[in-house]
Amino acid sequence: MTLSDVTLSELSELAGRYPQARSALLPMLHLIQSAEGHVTNEGVEVCARILGISAAEVSGVATFYTMYKRRPMGEHHVGVCTNTLCAVMGGDLIFERLKGHLDVGNDETTEDGQVTLEHIECNAACDFAPVMTVNWEFFDNQTPESAVELVDKLRAGEMVQATRGATITSWRAAERVIAGFEDGLVDEGPTAAGASLAGLEIAKERGWAAPAYGASSGSDGTAETKEGAAEQADTSRAETETIIEESPAQTSKEDSDD
Repeated sequence: MTLSDVTLSELSELAGRYPQARSALLPMLHLIQSAEGHVTNEGVEVCARILGISAAEVSGVATFYTMYKRRPMGEHHVGVCTNTLCAVMGGDLIFERLKGHLDVGNDETTEDGQVTLEHIECNAACDFAPVMTVNWEFFDNQTPESAVELVDKLRAGEMVQATRGATITSWRAAERVIAGFEDGLVDEGPTAAGASLAGLEIAKERGWAAPAYGASSGSDGTAETKEGAAEQADTSRAETETIIEESPAQTSKEDSDD
């Protein structure tokens, strides 16, 4: 497959967004995946040419990060977190159920090309464990049953709404957004909920607030100014230097020198 003129233009546009063009490599690889379905050899060569680096350097990045795929992906990427907390809460059971239901192994795609299944590491959503992702959107508090229902809807082409995020489109469409090209869905659906906001709610109930700008919290919990904090630091430093000067080890050394 040959990259379109539009994709080539967008790759160059990404390179121009950064003071140093090679900083654009990560989003460029996501854009390649959006256009090609995975990181192709042609995509590697094109990125290298635009950035003025070697193909080996591009390949090194593409094979280091697990979000970059070197073989064709399905219409949807379904990730099941199997890190410690999610695993304990049922992530392992979910993954095993989906493997059997979809008749695929890890990082494999169903025969109909609709779902690529992968066990993934921590999604930083432990307060909603066990979690899954579809095209990198969150699905919280999953069970083996809800996971099967979810993938069946995806394969049937039904509309699916993320627990905290946008309506599911496709893996390629999600990759284009990650590359830096908005799809207009950024404000669709909640981004935080429930357990993630518990601390904020407690703080509101108890009237807790962060110190005002330019102030830090004193030992008694009151705010102190930058000047006061600096003065305290100077005093502590002077006391420490005095202790060092008067330390027995220093005195013994001076006596031995005499």
